[in-house]
Amino acid sequence: MKAAPFDYVAVSSVDDVLDQLAGGGDDAMILAGGQTLVPMLVMRLARPSILIDINNVNEFSGIDEADGVVRIKTCTRQSVALLSVVVLKKLPLLAKAMRFIGHHQTRNRGTFGGSVAHGDPAAEIPLISVALDATITLCSKETSRTVLAGNFYEGPMITKRGVNECLIDVTFPIWNGSGRLGTGFQEVSQRHGDFAVVSAAAQILLDDAGVCRRFALALGGVGGVPIRLKEAELIFTSNTISAELIGDALQDMEAALDPANDTIASADYRLRVARVMIERVIREAVSDAGGTIK
Repeated sequence: MKAAPFDYVAVSSVDDVLDQLAGGGDDAMILAGGQTLVPMLVMRLARPSILIDINNVNEFSGIDEADGVVRIKTCTRQSVALLSVVVLKKLPLLAKAMRFIGHHQTRNRGTFGGSVAHGDPAAEIPLISVALDATITLCSKETSRTVLAGNFYEGPMITKRGVNECLIDVTFPIWNGSGRLGTGFQEVSQRHGDFAVVSAAAQILLDDAGVCRRFALALGGVGGVPIRLKEAELIFTSNTISAELIGDALQDMEAALDPANDTIASADYRLRVARVMIERVIREAVSDAGGTIK
């Protein structure tokens, strides 16, 4: 198939992007990496009236660290983020997760903001954004606003980004403070680089006595959006992690999940895998922080 007819414009500044979005109406779409959008165009699942190419906007590329946060701009290539020393040192959970994204070719073109904006509930970058309480900056011709990643996703590929808004950057708070940081990330897919059937992420901060001072747990592929396990996080916090505590914290985990049946896996299978994956990443994170589980 071929894409339905559309107008194409390549912009070179943020103001140009916002002008084109304001004048393009509800059917205007943004082209960044194109790893998802281009196939959708070819299959006519997307039919924009105008396609706004933002690849030449210099202000949209780069990774900055300042004031306790890491800011990743929307057109930053996934391969750049994966190889970034700042990401590796300050956001090690993100660095782990990004190794599972597609292949070299897709990461070389795919953009960080594009993955966040697309909102695939099984994608790695949205999952880590939700797990680490990232903040998403959205701009239109009239206003600029920020949305917490946990509130940004409303359903599969449905977000709170308005039709006239452009995603500018994603900001991650750095986990500072005394203690030992550990991370865990795992996923199940048909082949490495394929879409995840289920993915799981964990980040923990242990004090010198091995007591958990902060915990983040999240799952992808088991609902319409990435899911934080906040009740389990609270159970772990201020306690020493043990096998018994893991069992208690995850006892009612399935109630928070809403997996779907599809051609790849059944809902029951996803639930079983989610249980195994979340236990594995908890153990991986504790071990990575130099702790032990009795």
